[in-house]
Amino acid sequence: MLATAGPQNFQAIHYHHKIQPKPIYPFITHKSHNMLLQGSFFSLPFRSPLRLRPPITHHHLPRKVSFAAVSFSASYAISDQELESRGLIFRRTIDDLNLDHLNSVFVAVGFPKRDTDKIKVALEHTDSLLWVEYEKTKRPVAFARATGDGVFNAIIWDVVVDPNFQGIGLGKAVIERVVEELLQKGITNIALYSEPRVLGFYRPLGFISDPEGIRGMVYSRKNKRK
Repeated sequence: MLATAGPQNFQAIHYHHKIQPKPIYPFITHKSHNMLLQGSFFSLPFRSPLRLRPPITHHHLPRKVSFAAVSFSASYAISDQELESRGLIFRRTIDDLNLDHLNSVFVAVGFPKRDTDKIKVALEHTDSLLWVEYEKTKRPVAFARATGDGVFNAIIWDVVVDPNFQGIGLGKAVIERVVEELLQKGITNIALYSEPRVLGFYRPLGFISDPEGIRGMVYSRKNKRK
């Protein structure tokens, strides 16, 4: 089972690129700008203004372009054409995405059943989204999304593949394409949550855990001092 959200005991890992941007915050160094968050799964309160629309240009704050000179050439393990030959089509918007069907995929991989109204709100606050439609049934069979600030940081969420379609490369396909989209926007601090037993899936895709021992913390009400 491939999934990046759900019960406890999840670990956060980050995408690692050889070319690092200059430090942005005091706790980020040129050697390791990726801040890892390790612990139980939680939902970060990102409120993206993009909402699946084209990026907004903020004229009062020039966008950092330190990554712009890097030429990123996508080399996918499985091409769009090969997937299309199997009746599998990539979709990048929530148009035609049946949230009940998506919820059924979440449940099939072990996520708790979610309120579809809340799923809709989450997707409206998502910066990058990719799902795979099985043309024969018009149902989603793979899904991933990313939220963040649109400039520096992003976290990939809800990477799922319908159990009936696992083993043909769909998990790798959606991760590769979501990462590519984020890198093309100049975002290089990319993280995701993963069950420890599937960390090996993400490492060949460029993700690392605890770079140079850097780890983070998550808020827990249990540990809050009274």
